[in-house]
Amino acid sequence: MTIRVLLADDQALIRTGFSMIIQSEPDLEVVGEATNGREAVEMARSKRADVVLMDIRMPDMDGIEATKRIAADESLAGVRILVLTTFEHDDNVVRALRAGASGFLGKGVEPADLVRAIRVVASGEALLSPKATGSLLARFLAHAEPGPLPVPAPLDDLTDREREVLALVAYGLSNDDIAAKLYLSPLTVKTHVNRAMTKLGVRDRAQLVVIAYQTGLVRPGESPP
Repeated sequence: MTIRVLLADDQALIRTGFSMIIQSEPDLEVVGEATNGREAVEMARSKRADVVLMDIRMPDMDGIEATKRIAADESLAGVRILVLTTFEHDDNVVRALRAGASGFLGKGVEPADLVRAIRVVASGEALLSPKATGSLLARFLAHAEPGPLPVPAPLDDLTDREREVLALVAYGLSNDDIAAKLYLSPLTVKTHVNRAMTKLGVRDRAQLVVIAYQTGLVRPGESPP
């Protein structure tokens, strides 16, 4: 199955470089290039993109607003957004996650890591840059102004196991890592993650991370038990 990728960046050189990398992969295809956020929203619909590589700083409409609009459009529920930024420690990254992005990478990312990132978010996983440690993300989430996410549903709706899995997701563990830690199968972990997303009304793991910090299930500076 080919993953359809939309590039959204106001710099032609960046788009050209990313396009060359993506087009060299047999399972990836660039289906369009947007120069601003407004074009990105329109082309996400018209080009039937699976993944949008979204720059944060663009004219007319920035990447955060474009991400918010794509995430709010039910007809685009399957579209995943991977934010690309020059400043990985910028709190705009957290605003993008709140708006609905599935992850982010710095623009200096290695070609192999870019390709892997596209595949990861296309599969429904959340992806954070290796430089974005859990404590850094937690600090931004703890102090950032409230974003466009709705108030999360009470965690009381989750089972004890779902809460446990949610906390480990927020610490940055993969399904395989969680499975090993809790002596479960990866498929069982995936089921718990999906049920938590359904109950909390979010679209992917990145949103689960935000809610885990917003509700105090995990706190800045903590490590997995």
